[in-house]
Amino acid sequence: MNFLHAIILGIIQGVGEFLPISSSGHLVVIPYIFGWDYQGLNFDVALHFGTVLALITFFWKDWMAIIGNALQDTRNKIQDTNKSQILNSKFQTSNLTIEQSSNYPTNLFWIIMVASIPAAIAGYFLKDLAEHALRNSLLVAIFLAFFGIILWLADAGDIGKKKISEIGYIRGFTIGIAQAMALFPGVSRSGVTTTAGMFFGLDRKSATRFSFLMATPVMIGAFLLTLRDFQFSIINFAFIIAVATSAICGFLSIKFLLKFLERHGFAGFAIYRIALAILIVILYFSR
Repeated sequence: MNFLHAIILGIIQGVGEFLPISSSGHLVVIPYIFGWDYQGLNFDVALHFGTVLALITFFWKDWMAIIGNALQDTRNKIQDTNKSQILNSKFQTSNLTIEQSSNYPTNLFWIIMVASIPAAIAGYFLKDLAEHALRNSLLVAIFLAFFGIILWLADAGDIGKKKISEIGYIRGFTIGIAQAMALFPGVSRSGVTTTAGMFFGLDRKSATRFSFLMATPVMIGAFLLTLRDFQFSIINFAFIIAVATSAICGFLSIKFLLKFLERHGFAGFAIYRIALAILIVILYFSR
């Protein structure tokens, strides 16, 4: 692999993972369009490591708050049963965590864990199918167009006003089922989970933020699972460039999207998905 390919694929992974346009779909389609060789599972793992870094770096304060909330809630329950002396010193929450935690419900950590179950099950049983049998450009085009239309419909409808504090376990688990569908190239993890969140009455920004928070444990777990097959001996400078590009572009994409949604909707992303799907179909049948 040359450095230019590494940078381009790193950009695609970083941007596509967090914008609702499907990074996995683009990683299938772009090499198909330009005739590049598939770089293999090891390179995919490297790219995903970059976006995991971006996610953790951007939301580390949020996770401090979410985990702090869970610990504080546990502490309070222990106090209610007259056992607070045991954990009184261990679960003391800092001022920063208390300030941040006001934005999230005390049970959000457990809601996210419950919401991660469907994706974990799907990843365990369908991982090989998604990585091989479904890496087909025509299927990617179908997924891009279909879920682009669904995203457009959700965005154009009666957008809800609910915040993350109103999600609850049932709504969170159902959005988690949508996240499991992101295993297939062309669906888009952020796109399908944000769509599900909006259908369940969340506003655009809350649905997107919950999508990113919910993706964190799943992406970390998926990375650790694939790491066992990673061949560290083939790491070279191109790999490092790809990881760095993926991480930087991923961080900037998260920041851009959350800011963008303060004034705009998802229609532009839906149109892009449909246009790309049409282009893929034309190329597929013309070759």
